[in-house]
Amino acid sequence: MTDTLLSNEFKTAPNKPGVYIMKSADGHVLYVGKASKLRSRLNSYLGTSRNKDPKTAALMRLVEGLDYIVTSSPSEALILESTLIKQYRPKYNVRLKDDKSYPYIKITNSEDFPRVFITRKVENDASLYFGPYANPGSVRKTLKLINRLFPYRSCDKIITGKDDRPCLEYHLNRCIAPCISAASIGDYRNVIDQVILFMEGKSDTVVNQLTKDMKNAAKELAFEKASIIRDQIEGISQIQEKQKVVSAGNTNYDVIGIAKNDKDTRIVVLFVRSGKLIGKEQFSMIGIMGESTPDLISDFVIQYYSSVHQIPDLLLLPCPISQKDIVEDMLTRSSNKRVKLNVPLRGPKFAMVQMALDNAYVGLNKSTSKSLFSKENLSAAMKSIKDKLDLPSIPYRIECYDISNIQGAVPVGSMVVFENGLAKPSSYRKFNIRTKTGIDDYAMMKEMIERRFKKIMDQPNSENIYNGPRDQSWENAPDLVVIDGGKGHLNAVSAVFDNLGINTISLASLAKENEEIFLRDKPDPIILEKTSEALYLMQRLRDEAHRFAISHHRERRNRIGTLSILDTIPGIGPKRRNALLRYFGSVAKIREASESDIEKIPGFNSNVAKKIMEIF
Repeated sequence: MTDTLLSNEFKTAPNKPGVYIMKSADGHVLYVGKASKLRSRLNSYLGTSRNKDPKTAALMRLVEGLDYIVTSSPSEALILESTLIKQYRPKYNVRLKDDKSYPYIKITNSEDFPRVFITRKVENDASLYFGPYANPGSVRKTLKLINRLFPYRSCDKIITGKDDRPCLEYHLNRCIAPCISAASIGDYRNVIDQVILFMEGKSDTVVNQLTKDMKNAAKELAFEKASIIRDQIEGISQIQEKQKVVSAGNTNYDVIGIAKNDKDTRIVVLFVRSGKLIGKEQFSMIGIMGESTPDLISDFVIQYYSSVHQIPDLLLLPCPISQKDIVEDMLTRSSNKRVKLNVPLRGPKFAMVQMALDNAYVGLNKSTSKSLFSKENLSAAMKSIKDKLDLPSIPYRIECYDISNIQGAVPVGSMVVFENGLAKPSSYRKFNIRTKTGIDDYAMMKEMIERRFKKIMDQPNSENIYNGPRDQSWENAPDLVVIDGGKGHLNAVSAVFDNLGINTISLASLAKENEEIFLRDKPDPIILEKTSEALYLMQRLRDEAHRFAISHHRERRNRIGTLSILDTIPGIGPKRRNALLRYFGSVAKIREASESDIEKIPGFNSNVAKKIMEIF
């Protein structure tokens, strides 16, 4: 279709609410959109590509056909858009990843003896559906939990009440056996009602009902039945203890958090029922290029909650979204009750949104790291580092170094090793800086690098300077050395390499502020793409070296802080020092002890006790 024909179709569209469907030359659906005024929205696509974002420009180059469906209101357009996106899964739409296959827990409520099971198909029947769940493992875990707590049937047989004997589930107290008429329709319905209340987060109501049933059973001297109900109450109570109380009263709401980068996004939904945080689900969305955070949240709310059968009265969002009133109207129509969207700015609900955001960031980082750990991505990352840093070969072994100290006190260094893109903790090394230089990171780094690479320069048959057998791992030369720091740190280490005559090992430093990479003999830093696997790998190296240095510094600082005063006492060696600490438990308790208390320790006489008392 020519630009003129397409333009004419756009300009002749009705200016009413509806959905438009853009198609390619072969009829494939490329994009589905909604609008309060179709003509106005479609005309916004006209114009030069310079006025469009890259995603829209790419879409418009492929559009050859257009359909639209007029609706009676903007909220109906939202619902229809969500339905068509799930049906066609257009390439250029933002949509939930794998939204067709999300599982639900289904309760066949219209049957005399309802079943509870997992399904991926939502039908327009009288059944109740709980979900969707993003993770199939979580829905199986939930089903296993409620089957352990509530004795409903797990079979598919037709219940007549005339079976000869019950199955094993009855003997395990996991079914009340309506198949042999051990339970009436009313008895079984009570169990299903408890399951529904539990799934809705109303576990307090369930416990109250079960407590009454247990007391009634005890009054009727049905002690075995009472003990089974008691165990059921204890199981539910254990679940309640794990659920965090986040608000007073019986408030029900969902909390939405989002984290995104240029390649991926992670959305977390926290479920609060009866004032308790009862669970969470995580979702990914695709087609996110060029989309703002508010638009992504809006798209998620529309698509996800169009599939949810139990929508709460309130959704908490991390930021305002466009067309909030229309989205609220759509949710209200879907749930047959008033649903509100709020962005809390303070108080407990604001804290809940921050929790959702934190969980989203953790999920996104985990997803990014998992992606990076694949062999293909690790190989690509190492090759990219070679190309971007102009290295002579792929850096299969990389060593990264960092310094940690507080105002020059207790300085330590760390060396971490990555081989084939993965951490190799067995080759990590710790350094206690010996040179007294005050606050001088450059001098400390020079000392550490010199000590490490002199190990390589030693010939295997030279005099062994270690006690015991030579540590062969010191002699494995890296392909690339990365320093945590800027240009100054690089120059300090470069001087060590020059003094030692090292010219076959590549050297770089990574400055944290702007993620700049400095190289020897190159005045300008290199900036890697923020979403590149190469930068992720370099960041992981740097962060691991920093973590290892901080950990060693903390250990050494604590050890010195605890033992230094004991080490200054004449006649107190390691054995007596350890005996003191074992006997009294801490330096503070030794300070409180009397001379006679110290003399009670085996091996401590009055002279030693007096020396200790003089110090304290």
